Amino acid sequence: MSIALFDLDNTLLAGDSDYLWGQFLIEKNVIDGKIYEEKNQMFFEQYKEGSLDIHEFLNFQLAPLAKHSMKQLKQWHDEYMHSKIKPIMLPQAQKLIEHHRSAGYRPVIITATNRFITEPIAKAFNIDDLLATEPEKNNNGYTGNVTGTPCFQSGKVTHLETWLDEHDLDLDDSWFYSDSHNDIPLLEKVTYPVAVNPDTKLEAHAQELGWPILHLNPAVNPIN
Repeated sequence: MSIALFDLDNTLLAGDSDYLWGQFLIEKNVIDGKIYEEKNQMFFEQYKEGSLDIHEFLNFQLAPLAKHSMKQLKQWHDEYMHSKIKPIMLPQAQKLIEHHRSAGYRPVIITATNRFITEPIAKAFNIDDLLATEPEKNNNGYTGNVTGTPCFQSGKVTHLETWLDEHDLDLDDSWFYSDSHNDIPLLEKVTYPVAVNPDTKLEAHAQELGWPILHLNPAVNPIN
């Protein structure tokens, strides 16, 4: 079976699930909004530039998970899905996923955002296979640390190669859809790379190499 890989944030979603989780926690008064916003903006600028220290960012991103029970986190996540995520799930993205599924491809979401945030989102897209950054757990819940290699930049390639070996699959006749230049290492590995709602660097790279550029906004580029 061939695979169709999808980035999540700003690809299948019309927004960033990690950023929106932070906004949700601010609205709940769980975290200090001013401090969080300043740090988050700093990390976002680094991400756009391609200079993000992923471990420094994950220490920041995962810290709130370690301060609350799994029961509380699940309750918040259910609210977050309803208020923040469901409204930005692109219908055209779901059509694209189902197009590949009906053609015999196995859909896989591969994202740098951590599994706590993204696993319920993958399920909402009816995708069972998720490769994501793995937050560490112990008997009490999350520790605030990360397990293994973050699923970011070349780390996405590492995660995927391990997953392919475990499932006896390969990248023959494979697709990958992404918005970010940070995913160029994986885009260059697949048979059919597609830039979706691309950032400036990815758009330039895609144009140079002749990769398709797709906008999953029906007002811009409808998929029939």
